[in-house]
Amino acid sequence: MSDKQVSVLLTQQQDYRFLIDFGAPVPALFGDEPPPLGNSAGPSPVQLLAAAVGNCLSDSLLFALRKFKQAPDPIATEVTANVGRNAEGRVRVLSMTARLTLGVLAAQLEHLDRVLEQFEAFCTVTQSVGQGIPIEVQVFDAGGMKLK
Repeated sequence: MSDKQVSVLLTQQQDYRFLIDFGAPVPALFGDEPPPLGNSAGPSPVQLLAAAVGNCLSDSLLFALRKFKQAPDPIATEVTANVGRNAEGRVRVLSMTARLTLGVLAAQLEHLDRVLEQFEAFCTVTQSVGQGIPIEVQVFDAGGMKLK
């Protein structure tokens, strides 16, 4: 992948609600803080961060499995961001846990061990965010068996 810049434009609509414009052809969305600051008229910045981490991990796992012509669909991913106060008493995302669940049983997928060893390294967002926030990545199959 070549070096490039990605830009988004945020425009305040009211109080803490911002219109987030990603540029064509991606539809814009609203971001907002939860009460008491905002009205939860859209995802909060922490939710957007968690979504970015989860989306990137899901994409990376899917891509890695499809390279081996495997069909893990549908993948479901839940990301939990642990928010609390740091040593200076400021609210921060202290850690994150990403739980990816494959849509099939592990026994149905070839080269799964190799994929599980490598897919995280190719996730741009998680590798970047993970330099400042600890991120635990777990992978389960459709039967609930923990694979990673």
